[in-house]
Amino acid sequence: MNRQDLYEGIGEIDEDILERSEQNQGKKKNHRPWWIGSVAAVLALAVVGSVLFWPFNNSRLPAVEGAICEAVYPEMAEYPNEMNFINQLTGEYDSEGRKEAYEVWKKSVDDQKQQEGYAEGLEPFLTESIQTMLSGTEGENRACSPLNVYMALGMLAELTDGSSRQQILDAIGVDGIEELRTQAKAVWNAHYRDDGATTSILASSLWLNEDVNFVPSTMETLANTYYASSYQGEMGSEEFNRALQTWLDQQTGGLLKEQVQELSMDAETILAIATTVYFQAKWKTEFRKDRTSEDTFHAIDGDITCDFMHSSETGTYYWGERFGAVKKRLENDGGTMWFLLPDEGVSVEELLNDSEAMEFLLANGEWDNQKDLIVNLSLPKFDLTSQLDLQESLQKMGITDVFDGAVSDFSPMTTDMEGIFVSQAKHDVRVVVDEEGVTAAAYTVMMEAGAAAPPENEIDFVLDRPFVFALASEDGLPLFAGVVARPQ
Repeated sequence: MNRQDLYEGIGEIDEDILERSEQNQGKKKNHRPWWIGSVAAVLALAVVGSVLFWPFNNSRLPAVEGAICEAVYPEMAEYPNEMNFINQLTGEYDSEGRKEAYEVWKKSVDDQKQQEGYAEGLEPFLTESIQTMLSGTEGENRACSPLNVYMALGMLAELTDGSSRQQILDAIGVDGIEELRTQAKAVWNAHYRDDGATTSILASSLWLNEDVNFVPSTMETLANTYYASSYQGEMGSEEFNRALQTWLDQQTGGLLKEQVQELSMDAETILAIATTVYFQAKWKTEFRKDRTSEDTFHAIDGDITCDFMHSSETGTYYWGERFGAVKKRLENDGGTMWFLLPDEGVSVEELLNDSEAMEFLLANGEWDNQKDLIVNLSLPKFDLTSQLDLQESLQKMGITDVFDGAVSDFSPMTTDMEGIFVSQAKHDVRVVVDEEGVTAAAYTVMMEAGAAAPPENEIDFVLDRPFVFALASEDGLPLFAGVVARPQ
């Protein structure tokens, strides 16, 4: 993967949310029979990157015709790179200038932080979504982005009413739509960062059928709460499909280019929702490439030879009744990657259904069974691609009405027609881990038509059989979670 391709999807950002275009106001729409309509909700997900960083160039984002409103993100101060404060002629280092720039950067990061407890109550949803989407791996790699699905469901709740909305609110675990809006906006801001050192962006967009009247206040709520841009055009046209594909491709850093090109909206599609998460950061301590060597990974269907990365550093070892775990930090408080290894004789499937293991994934290191020592980590390099049908998972979580045009209620979105339903729900993820860091991307598409205590001083933590991972933000919420059944 070309590094340039990886970073072209990062968007520029400012505090004000909404710039409305009046171009499409007052345009007469044709009312179509309800039976030809199916809502398309496209939810796209994130990239986790770990290589070099450079400022985003806004000219890389092509203009999309038919924009109704476009989200503008908060601006952040650039992380003060040490090299920028060295005089190229004299070699002198401007320590005071760097100190001042660091303080400005630190305040910019602190301003994005949310009050403690902003995500309170999300734990049941995160646990259930991880278990539901990752279970049934049967020896296959699988990954998901719980926060991406959360944001997508939040937007879907805004477009629905009655029992259709209530089922979504119940699955997320909030009492009402206002509580959801407050929490979703806090989640967005808590996970927004674009400072040249760490990138974490939750982007959203709506793609609207030009022949259907949409409720303006709902579009404004989506822009103000979910930072969602809205575009209107000819459904099924090559131009509008290409615009959606380009948007998704850029927001996922080109990591899911092939999958994105397969997505398209047909003439009967009423609306598409696209949500993405983009995350990028380097390891705090990179793996040395000269220590990478071939070794054996014991997959369910037989042993395979692959490259293992090795590190030895002081760290923390965690354990539960059926697993051991370590973490690897990302630089500049960018977050943490967790690795859970089932005990011998315990399968990944059993671990996913283990309440203690799931509790640990959301504990953000606040765990009784832990010990600081030297951790000799052996981690296989892997490039994991996962494609899920999200409809079955959502139905298991109690979200059923939106898939049935006979009972679904999409009146907050449009009053032009009835019988609208979600006809398709897909979730694609890719995660790449190497010496420099981790890169991950995913999208979701909904179409509406016991380990013992460790030794005293040192432990070898060798991930040479199927294991669970989670990529968490600094406050512990999982941006990605997955199962590595075979590294290649």
